[in-house]
Amino acid sequence: MAVDQEVEQKAGGVAAVERAFAILHAFRAGDTSLNLSELAQRTGMYKSTILRTVASLIREHCMVRLDDGTYQLGSMLLHWGGLYQAALRLDDHVPAFLRQLVQETGEGASFFTREGDLRVCLFRVDSPKSVRDHIRTGDLLPLNKGAAGRVLSCFDRALTPPERFPEQPLIVTVGEREPDIGAIAAPVFGPMGSLRGALAISGPAARFSEELIPSMSQSVLKAASDLTRRLGGDPSAFDTAIAVAPSLL
Repeated sequence: MAVDQEVEQKAGGVAAVERAFAILHAFRAGDTSLNLSELAQRTGMYKSTILRTVASLIREHCMVRLDDGTYQLGSMLLHWGGLYQAALRLDDHVPAFLRQLVQETGEGASFFTREGDLRVCLFRVDSPKSVRDHIRTGDLLPLNKGAAGRVLSCFDRALTPPERFPEQPLIVTVGEREPDIGAIAAPVFGPMGSLRGALAISGPAARFSEELIPSMSQSVLKAASDLTRRLGGDPSAFDTAIAVAPSLL
């Protein structure tokens, strides 16, 4: 009987945590606060259950009850976000995504950031194929040529106003940086829409055919979306692009 009670208590504890997460997840971009009815509608939970869970969240400073009776996310979430950002290092996350891209596309994968009027390759995983694009970590390349360079120019708020960003978070170039090289790149965002870098694949132009570009583009978009989410950015722009038929990319 004691074992049964312990299992029941653990199950109840897990359910309580899941309810708390459901309430926190109810908040969306642009929400300043939500009332009880809105929380109930978005979570599918009874109002009485929400009130009990919210009381615990308020005690832990994860939510705040405003004077008008609505609820707002609390300061503890900002504190946790700060701890996460302080511990976040690109080299803990980027290489794994590059290896995944190489495995899926067969082409070399790179991560670039802007350095003045140039772009620098911070991370690189080579293609296993003998004929490939030869880029090394630390290489400096033009900012105005090549898919990754264009991404760093077109999606950097310091260079381009957001209203002038390309419609899709993806740029494909063939023979631009070098006559026999093709590339596909997408931006990687951090918190507040900051541009963290450009994720790219590159290789011989002959392998960037009209038949292969759509599937390779999907791989790049998915990796950029997942890495953006991992770095605390908003991946919604990628979700929309990934949903587009490959032939439209």
